Amino acid sequence: MDARDRSSLPRRASPPQRAALPHAVDATAALDAIFFEVLDHGLRELALPLAAVARDAIAGHVRLLLAWNEHINLSGLRTAEQIARGHVLDALLAVSQLRDLAGDGPSMLDLGSGGGFPGLPLAIALPARRATLVDSIGKKAAFLEVAAATVAPLVQVDALAERAEDLADEHDQREAWDIVTARAVGSVVEVAELGLPLVRVGGHVVVWKSAGSDEGAAKLETEVADAARLSRTVGGNTPRVVALPAADRLGLPGRCLVVIEKIRHTPDGYPRGAGERRRRPLG
Repeated sequence: MDARDRSSLPRRASPPQRAALPHAVDATAALDAIFFEVLDHGLRELALPLAAVARDAIAGHVRLLLAWNEHINLSGLRTAEQIARGHVLDALLAVSQLRDLAGDGPSMLDLGSGGGFPGLPLAIALPARRATLVDSIGKKAAFLEVAAATVAPLVQVDALAERAEDLADEHDQREAWDIVTARAVGSVVEVAELGLPLVRVGGHVVVWKSAGSDEGAAKLETEVADAARLSRTVGGNTPRVVALPAADRLGLPGRCLVVIEKIRHTPDGYPRGAGERRRRPLG
């Protein structure tokens, strides 16, 4: 086939170009009114007043999440109503407990932050003195960096694309934080080993868990019992389960926290690598 013959063939269409992901809230769609109805109802149930600027910052985070979630899987919740309840209120359930644990303006590190939950709403609502959102997946960390930048006028929030094991080797991170939070990261045993080396003596690791069924309650009881031995090895006390009475009223049945206080320094060698944790999960 000569050049003239080739030129007569239909041209193959170029693949569609993906629109640039928004880096500013103003470049995203407004939220459905139902988001604010669910959020405001939840804030009343929690007796948690938020200044308008804090409420707007949380809404801006959700607007960015919805826009990015069309291209990058940051959350399985896809609607503003689902996110208001399943992510935002789920995070804010813990505000009063975290204030009791750490006082005003704590420093906070959120492990496996993904779409920014529970870390970003907590940092805004507490408010935190400083907060860092950590996720080992680069695309998720890129989103966290964008979301964190939008709340800069309210609270200092950083985002890191690192594994918790590597973070604990850094002198400015190890035993540096008042609170380490984790939700949907792994078992209580795993979070205890990853989180306790990062929290200061006197600080706390806080894990979101559910015990909304007999099976869920039994699983949680086993996880907490397994974590007790590992916790003592890594510098923590016996984990305790904290009920969240408002959770049922907010459509989050059985939601609770597992809280571990750091009572002594973590020995060198912890946290162990992922392979060693799999081989010997209880240390």
